[in-house]
Amino acid sequence: MDHLLVTGGAGFIGANFVRRVLATRPGTRITVLDALTYAGNRASLGDVAHRIRFVVGDVVDRELVDRLVGEADAVVHFAAESHVDNSLHDPGTFLRTNVEGTFSVLEAVRRHDRRLHHVSTDEVFGSLPGEGGQRFTELSRFDPSSPYSATKAASDLLVGAWVRSYGVRATISHCANNYGPYQNVEKFLPRQITNVLRGRRPRLYGAGANVREWTHVDDHNDAVLLILAGGVVGETYLVGSGAEWSNRDLLALTLRILGRPADDFDTVPDRPGHDLRYACDSRKIRRELGWRPRHPDLHAGLAATVDWYRRNEWWWGPQKAATERRYAAAGR
Repeated sequence: MDHLLVTGGAGFIGANFVRRVLATRPGTRITVLDALTYAGNRASLGDVAHRIRFVVGDVVDRELVDRLVGEADAVVHFAAESHVDNSLHDPGTFLRTNVEGTFSVLEAVRRHDRRLHHVSTDEVFGSLPGEGGQRFTELSRFDPSSPYSATKAASDLLVGAWVRSYGVRATISHCANNYGPYQNVEKFLPRQITNVLRGRRPRLYGAGANVREWTHVDDHNDAVLLILAGGVVGETYLVGSGAEWSNRDLLALTLRILGRPADDFDTVPDRPGHDLRYACDSRKIRRELGWRPRHPDLHAGLAATVDWYRRNEWWWGPQKAATERRYAAAGR
């Protein structure tokens, strides 16, 4: 696939995907489509800007999307509103981008018969029990808890319907929580890291008992590339490192890496509908496509991530004040 269209390519996972493709497949042409809302940051691609084509535009703009899809060989669809807290305050934006935007992409790939990979989340499956070792599988039913996960579930169902009804050549992946460089400071790990770097105390929702599986963003994007190249059309793949940590334990590890006491944080009221646990059974992608995480050691990967934020305040600094004002207004 010589020419990829990457929607949401200036966001956290999308920008890292672009960088990963350029590093591992240097002959690939890349067009990035991004609306550059607060979650998209053109600076994330600044040092590779000369190697890509960057189009500022909205994924719901059907005429623009149709033209760009027609020029590409395949589409990797990252574009989405993705912060649960924001979805609770402004669900309409999530409906527009996540559902209408995916419809726009689907109609374009149907018209031009292009390969599509749709990037989703494990949050569409709802919450797992805290005990018992259960994991989501490709057959788990959707049970979303927030407007964010509900709109992502709706977009996944649209993709499945377009595969069956129109023969669209699409695959879907659901990944566990990602971490790594270029993640907006509104997210859990970057917020805590940058709070400490700015001399502020980190904030933990409730008791911090919520458990997440943490996967390095490069490992996620390696999985996307494998699925794009060898995944079976119509199939879904779950991606996860197996590294499950409670928010409290992860924050304690982060503080230790930063040289602070493990209990040096404040607690704030929990958010509504906060799922207890996510974990993915990734045996299918490991067995069928040979995927393995290159960053299985969360401690090492997190230490490298902390170091990246320490060295790149030029990137995250402009976001920080506005992010903390939004959290303060919500009491978090």
